[in-house]
Amino acid sequence: MAASQPSPEPRPAPRPRLLHLAAAIDGTGQYRAPYFVELARLAERGRLDFVTLDDSLGPPGEGRGRLDALAVLSRVAPDTGRIGLVPTVTTTHTEPFHLSCAVATLDWVSRGRAGWRAEVSTTEAEARLIGRRAAAPAEELWEEAGEVADVAARLWDSWEDDAEIRDVATGRFIDRDKLHYIDFESARFSVRGPSIVPRPPQGHPVVAVDATDPVARPIAARHADVAYVKATGSEAARVIREELRRRAAGYGRDEDALTVLAAVAVDLSDGEPAAELPPPSGPLAARADGLPLYRGGPVDLAELIARWHGAGAADGFHITPAVPRRDLERFVNGTVALLQHRGLFRTFYPGTTLRDHLGLTRPANRYAQPREAAR
Repeated sequence: MAASQPSPEPRPAPRPRLLHLAAAIDGTGQYRAPYFVELARLAERGRLDFVTLDDSLGPPGEGRGRLDALAVLSRVAPDTGRIGLVPTVTTTHTEPFHLSCAVATLDWVSRGRAGWRAEVSTTEAEARLIGRRAAAPAEELWEEAGEVADVAARLWDSWEDDAEIRDVATGRFIDRDKLHYIDFESARFSVRGPSIVPRPPQGHPVVAVDATDPVARPIAARHADVAYVKATGSEAARVIREELRRRAAGYGRDEDALTVLAAVAVDLSDGEPAAELPPPSGPLAARADGLPLYRGGPVDLAELIARWHGAGAADGFHITPAVPRRDLERFVNGTVALLQHRGLFRTFYPGTTLRDHLGLTRPANRYAQPREAAR
């Protein structure tokens, strides 16, 4: 009689996917801090993961200027307590050393709530504004952006967490054995380090990338903690999300450590649609800037978010309000409240940092590990 085969061990149940929500707080022609503070506090009241503020190297349009997103969110930080703060930072024409120091500073002043969205500058007009180099193809610039993200992470690790000793008796402020040269060299730049800013509270502030363009997806899969996807339908979003997760796994990453958000503009001006109109179940329209547009009411938007999330199309949504104050308020008071009532979104922040909100662990310091192993 053949020996009986052992029954296979049951596979562990998949971890429930958390729903993540974020919002843009852009404001054309806005130059005063209270505007941005008000919107960030409103998003925080809804327990959103983070807010974003767009920026670019392009010349201001229609005679209007633009504030520096990193500086604005550094001002917003003291007037908020839990919401993540993610400015857009252009890696083209920007020194990676200065970029890493600026983002680390935002993480310190926000007590661990900083991130940054990497962007590239592809136009000749923007290159002429800086005057250092000519424009380059997008693929080359995104490869450079990946190197910048790598350098930033190394510089954040160049201080060990306990490098500051502040020993008054001996007059020693820093343990020099816990500062490290990163000695990064490539065809584009070389950075020796260490940083001039101590290691940020999160270890590594969160990195975000718009992965809609296929040329940006390798960088998103390799370096990003959050990826945005602009897709007018859930199936298109799901295909891109699965591609990003496969690529992330190919780089040796935990694919669950990459949060993929569907980026959508929302216009909630009409309230709920009339009863005879069907809910928005078909593809979304697209604005001139390529951002998918939802127009309707908070209830149907909550249904759309739940449906896309449940189908694996996205881990959550990043919304850009058509009219910032009006639509963000209706989103928080209506859509988010409904998602919370259904148990699909948090009603309190489980931690204090942006990495906590996203379910990410604090990374180990790459330079401290070899010494700890030697001990």
